[in-house]
Amino acid sequence: MLALRSVAHRYGARRVLVAPDLSLAAGEHCALVGPSGSGKSTLLNILAGILPPSAGDVALQGQPLYTAPARDDRWRARRIGVVPQRLHLLGSLSARDNVRLAQYLAGADRDDAESDRLLAAFGIEERSGARPDELSAGEQQRVAIARAIVNRPQVLLADEPTSSLDDDNAQNAIDLLFEAARLAGALLVVATHDGRVRSRFDRTVELSRPAP
Repeated sequence: MLALRSVAHRYGARRVLVAPDLSLAAGEHCALVGPSGSGKSTLLNILAGILPPSAGDVALQGQPLYTAPARDDRWRARRIGVVPQRLHLLGSLSARDNVRLAQYLAGADRDDAESDRLLAAFGIEERSGARPDELSAGEQQRVAIARAIVNRPQVLLADEPTSSLDDDNAQNAIDLLFEAARLAGALLVVATHDGRVRSRFDRTVELSRPAP
């Protein structure tokens, strides 16, 4: 489903990522691990379709992610869902409207029933009218996950979702991501340095700091 070949990235003369060749399948749970500076977040941004690699190719279901003119933001938004480390919920919108926003940005038909179904699936339907500053950190994360899968993407990406959580909440966050991937029928890729959750994943891809 998602394939990487000879992917690497530089910022100017500085090499920040050398990724192994990968083929990841639908329904798989994959953790990107490695020390700080190994390029985990960089690779996640490349997989999200927002950072063209300096070298190599990325394909989603056999279609190049970057080289074809048709691969615009809406094309990617319908196929790739992202839960960023900083959740970027819009403070002026309710939880429900933050989820609906993903449909609008993808050029999809508005589907209030799907937005409400996901909020209910994550146990926050009663908070759907609340703005982000009225939600707990856990509720905000659930809204962000619902937003990431409302378009039923083929790939769900999450960047360090447990970095600021205690042990119990870290496991709960991974449970939520697994459930979100199941609901969307998506491949799940998580960038993490958290040893507490590494064993939960079917597959682990270890990145190393690239040589200069």
